[in-house]
Amino acid sequence: MEHETKSFFAADKRLLFILLCLITLLLLYVKISLIENETAAFEFLQDRPEGMVLKAISTVKFLSIPFVYLWKFTVIAFVIWVGCFMFGYRVTYVQCWGVVIAAEYIFLIPEVLKILWFMVVHTDPSYNDISGFYPLSLIHFVDFQSLDKRWAYPLRALNLFEILYWILLVEGIHHYARKEKKYVWIIVSCSYILIFFLWLLFYSIVYK
Repeated sequence: MEHETKSFFAADKRLLFILLCLITLLLLYVKISLIENETAAFEFLQDRPEGMVLKAISTVKFLSIPFVYLWKFTVIAFVIWVGCFMFGYRVTYVQCWGVVIAAEYIFLIPEVLKILWFMVVHTDPSYNDISGFYPLSLIHFVDFQSLDKRWAYPLRALNLFEILYWILLVEGIHHYARKEKKYVWIIVSCSYILIFFLWLLFYSIVYK
């Protein structure tokens, strides 16, 4: 019980979820209001119909945060839970859900880095600069302007923080299963990581 209460993965799931949504909302507000809305393209369009469309899209982004997270956590937790079940690990779906929520916090770091980059270093970005930037990702090894758009998302998704996310998933499942960590890596690799790469492959194939 002492080990259980001290773990971040075992923290109150509702509190973790609400806090995650609030932090994401704050970071999104800062990114949109202080960076995206200050680009020359947005300033040109803000009094035009296209500018109203961009504002409407921003509003939808704010309102959709909890629903996107709910859908994402539900699917990923189910995938990992099935992996645990197939390997005979007694980890409940609720525990997997808590692990996925806790691990998601790692993706707040690149958002903070992105905001700092465009507020301190690259202070006059274009909209393409913003959309093509993701800290410590493979997209920085290619020319984003000439890149086929079908590869933009996969190259952003393949980044250091995604690998750290895998590590956190392993740590979380290991916290509950208390088995050898190499077997937990096999579970995560055969469930989430496999689905992740299949999704990137599917996206690059069907993108138009």
